[in-house]
Order: sequence, then structure tokens, then C-alpha cells
Amino acid sequence: MIVFPAFIILLSLTFANQNIITLLVSKNRQDWLVDIIGLFFQGIIIPILQITIVFQFYHYLFPSLKSTLTLHPLIVFSLSFICVDYLYYWNHRLFHTPWLWSVHKVHHTVTTMDVVGTSRNTLWTSFLIIYLWVHSLFIYLLQDPTWYIFGASLTSALDLWRHSKFTPKPTSIIYHLLAPWLILPQDHAWHHARNYKGGNYGANFKIWDKMHGTYSDNEKQPENLGAVSNLSLSQKLFFPFI
Repeated sequence: MIVFPAFIILLSLTFANQNIITLLVSKNRQDWLVDIIGLFFQGIIIPILQITIVFQFYHYLFPSLKSTLTLHPLIVFSLSFICVDYLYYWNHRLFHTPWLWSVHKVHHTVTTMDVVGTSRNTLWTSFLIIYLWVHSLFIYLLQDPTWYIFGASLTSALDLWRHSKFTPKPTSIIYHLLAPWLILPQDHAWHHARNYKGGNYGANFKIWDKMHGTYSDNEKQPENLGAVSNLSLSQKLFFPFI
């Protein structure tokens, strides 16, 4: 899995950058606690639940289908990295509807883009995100899920990068190579901009936002991030709608 090396690298780069450290120091204890608990829950607890409870749930529903799906590795990777990404686009848009915004708003309380805040969420939010259910299902069905797991891990690694401040400069070769198709940190920063009406919902690809008219193109960084919130620690972790 490449997500853990990616996290270590991004975290190391974060703490090696004095400007970012200055921003992190200004983060209050409550936010630090929510971020660290979120990282542990999403990085450790959720994967354990996937390979135990959710996996067994699918075994109970489809006992004869385990490891029966044989596909070319390229198709398997595309299912994980492209097709599931489109499903996530709609999943993410649902979180921005009035019915689910109070739950998702916790994630939008981050006031600076940093890798530590990637998993800031109400703890049970992961159960409403398709990754837990769709990834587990395909891993259960596929005869060889190696390339599927690689695609899911790559998505997770890119998610960490999207939430970081390591944005490619608009004049760089990397920017011109990636900007036409990949959601970059500056794209996702606008998704987190204060008073932003919504957009840039995609995880990996911009094409979904462009197809559905929700893409916002801006090379600059937004000045203010984070939804204004007076939620307590317990509300952020468990009951944001109270």
C-alpha cells in the first residue's frame, strides 16, 4: 500500500516547512484532537472493519461469489481508480445537500490545508462514504484484487496530497501535465473556501465536475478556508447535527 509511505513523506515535508508549521501551531487543541482521532479511525479502524465485519457481511450475502470475478488487471485498476471515483463524485455531492451537510460540515471546519486534517470527520461519516462498501465488495468478488487495492491506495494517497499545501506552481511542467485532468490541491482548496457555494467534488478526476457543471478553475489559493462552526468536541466526533 502506497498510502502510508505517502503520508510519511507528506508529513515530513509539512514539518520541514516553517511557513506551514506556523499555521499548524495556530490550530487549537480541539482541532488537533479531532484530526488525530480521525486519522487513526480512517487509517486503522476502517481498514480493519473492511477486512473483518464488512467482508464477512458480503460473505453472508453472497457465499458462493467469493473470488469468482476474473478481469484483466487494467480493468480492475480502472474500476477502482476511475469508476469508483465517479460514484464518489455523487456521494460527495450528496454530502453537500441540506440533509447531510451538518455531518460533512465537520470536515469543512479546517482553516488551513494540511495533511493532518485530511480525515477530520464525524467518526461514523466513513459508513456513509461509498469507499467502505464498494471497495470491500470488489475485493471480496475479485479473484485477484491486487490492482484494485493499488487503485484504492493511489486514491487515498492523492487524497492526502489534495489536502496538503504542496501545490504545483502554475508555471511548472508538473502543473501543465496534471492540471487538465487531475484534481490538484489548489482545486480542492477552493472546495474548502469559506462561503464557497460548492463545486470541485471529484476526488481524482476533474472530468466529473466538468461534465456536470460544478468545476471551478482558479490557479490562485483562496484567502479564507473553513466553514464557521461553534461545535464542541463531542459534537464534531459524534453528533454534529445537535
